[in-house]
Amino acid sequence: MQKMFAPERRNIILDKLTEQKRVTIKELSKLIKVSEATLRTDLTKMEEEGLLKRTHGGAILEEQLDNDTSFSIRQQKNRTEKSAIAKEALSLLSSGQCIMLDASSTALELARLLNGENLRLTVVTNGINTALELNNHPNITVILLGGIVKKGSYALEGNLGLSILNQIHIDIMFTSASGFSIESGLTDFSMYEVELKKSVVEASNKIVALLDHTKLDKNSIASFATTDEIDMIITDAEMSAEYVETLTNRQIEIMTTNIQSV
Repeated sequence: MQKMFAPERRNIILDKLTEQKRVTIKELSKLIKVSEATLRTDLTKMEEEGLLKRTHGGAILEEQLDNDTSFSIRQQKNRTEKSAIAKEALSLLSSGQCIMLDASSTALELARLLNGENLRLTVVTNGINTALELNNHPNITVILLGGIVKKGSYALEGNLGLSILNQIHIDIMFTSASGFSIESGLTDFSMYEVELKKSVVEASNKIVALLDHTKLDKNSIASFATTDEIDMIITDAEMSAEYVETLTNRQIEIMTTNIQSV
C-alpha cells in the first residue's frame, strides 16, 4: 500500500467521523494502516484546528463541524453577508467571460444574482446546485465538472472531469474556503475538492476569494491556493490596518462589502 501523506490521512479520519460521529484510534489504525502514535499526532493537530474533539482512545465529531460540512446548514449561515459578498463579486463580471464558481454557498449566492442579469457567460462549476440554478439562463453556458458526489454535499469532487480545463481558459475563479490565513492561503477540509481546486487555480487568470468574516485567520486540512496566488479578497470582515497592509504587500486587492446595501 502506498504511503499516505498527513492531509490524506486526516481527510479519511474526517470522512469517518462525518459518517459515524466517533472513531477509535485502534479502528483508524486498521483502516489507514499506520501506527497509533501517528494517529494520535493527527488527532491532536485536527483538534487544534477545531475539526474534532479528542476523547480517551479516539475522537468525536464536534457538532459545529457537522453543521459546517453539511451544505444545507452552511447555506443558511451568514446569508446576509454572503449575499453582500456576491453582490460585490457581480460587479467584476462582463459579457464574454468564462468564470469558475466553486460549490460553496457563497458562490451559489452569486449564481442566484446572475439569474437576474443579461450577461453572456460561460460558467464552469463543480457545484450541482449552482449548475441547476443557472441551467435555464438563456445566455449562460454551464459546464459541470465531473466527479464523485460526496455524502452531505452538493459538490462534485475528484479529478475525473479535469481534462476539460485543457480546452478552456478561465478568466476569473470565484471561490470560498473553509478558512484563510496569510501563512496557509485558502484551505479546505476535503482533500478531494482541494485537488480539484488546485487544478482550477492553475487554469485561471484571476483568483477571487469570497470570504465572510468567519473564514479569516482559520486553517483547515489542506491548502488549494497560496496567498501569493490570490488576486482579490471580497469580505464583510473589518481588517486591521496592519492586516490590510500585509495583504496589499502581497499584491492582493481587498473589496469590503456594505451589508446595508443588500
